[in-house]
Amino acid sequence: MNPNVSDPLKQAQAVAQQENWVLLIQYLQQLIAEADFMGLAQEPGVPETADLEQVLALALDCLAAGNFQERWGVAKIFPRLGIAAIAPLAEILADADADLELRWFAARTLGEFQHPSVVTALVELLQTAEDTDLTAMAAESLAKLGPSAIPVLTDLLADERTRLLAVRSLSQIRHSQTISPLLSVVHDPQVVVRAMAIEALSSFHNPQVPPILVNALADPAAQVRRAAVFGLGFCSDLVEVDLVNIIQPLLRDFNLEVCQQAAITLGRLGTDAAAVALFQVLHPTTPTGIQISIVRALGRIETSQSLKYLQQALTLNSTPIVQEIATVLGRIEPPELKSQAAQVLADMLQLEAPVAREAVVKQSVAQSLGQLGVPSAIHSLIELLADPDAGVRLHVITALKKLAPQSTRDQLEDLAKEECGFAA
Repeated sequence: MNPNVSDPLKQAQAVAQQENWVLLIQYLQQLIAEADFMGLAQEPGVPETADLEQVLALALDCLAAGNFQERWGVAKIFPRLGIAAIAPLAEILADADADLELRWFAARTLGEFQHPSVVTALVELLQTAEDTDLTAMAAESLAKLGPSAIPVLTDLLADERTRLLAVRSLSQIRHSQTISPLLSVVHDPQVVVRAMAIEALSSFHNPQVPPILVNALADPAAQVRRAAVFGLGFCSDLVEVDLVNIIQPLLRDFNLEVCQQAAITLGRLGTDAAAVALFQVLHPTTPTGIQISIVRALGRIETSQSLKYLQQALTLNSTPIVQEIATVLGRIEPPELKSQAAQVLADMLQLEAPVAREAVVKQSVAQSLGQLGVPSAIHSLIELLADPDAGVRLHVITALKKLAPQSTRDQLEDLAKEECGFAA
């Protein structure tokens, strides 16, 4: 044993006898840091053999007897002790009589080791454990192991008892090697398995995926339909069919989340055809939440046609919808559309409908005009300074400061002169 390391090791053993686990963790961290610095081991961070056994034993004592926070702290030490830590952690994991929290930490910590024996230990746990938190952690740890765990996880798909956990692990690995096993369960009887597989496949830009997603749009489970329509928004360039016509019916799905996701996906397509499909569903009988999703999607499309549809939607005379339209118009980015958006906002202030006189609507209009940065909006904002609502005036002043402070001052001075002349 190296004499320079023995003193802190003895101190660590002393505080362990006192069950002062917080201080023990500090000493163990010091030991490992010194081992790094002094080059006592061939692998960085691993003390020499004699010390390693004692450090490992102390860390295991802390893991077994500490509270949750102390276990959390000492768990970080095991990966730095190398493969020697795997066997005792696997032994804890396999002990059905051990404390569930202790086994949970063992499963979590084993996920930090890239070693075949870890895969075996975690898979055995998935096949035998009944506690859902424990099996979920085993699945998460398997996912951390990456491609090395894919073959054994694929085998677990054959067993109905472990299929869901295997899919959960595969879905977190995000490697192209998982495409094949995930494709094998897209028609599984379990809804959650189908949905999880569809969602995971959506992250791959692969020509095998879009046909599966299109077929899943007709799945009887809303969870699966939502995952499929979400995924299609990211692989439209690989789809040979008319996505707009395929997705449009889902805007009227009986599940509101599916409807909203369909609107989001159509907005992501960014075409006038998608805008037409969205606008056809934007009417007073459509639930407000879906109307708002459609308005946001039309704003995301950012074409002249989609802005015209937003202007026409003002006739819905619904405060939440009109306010959302005002907000969306302020986010228009293409320079060639900013003037059109600003004009729609200015026209909103002239509407005769009661909704146009709502303070919250005028505040949103003022804020959006400031964000667009179109100088032609200054006159409309100055007129709005006469509004009796203090919140509206504050939003107007903020917008004017963003637009053009000097130009605004000049126009205000001209307006004051005109008023003075009229009074005289």
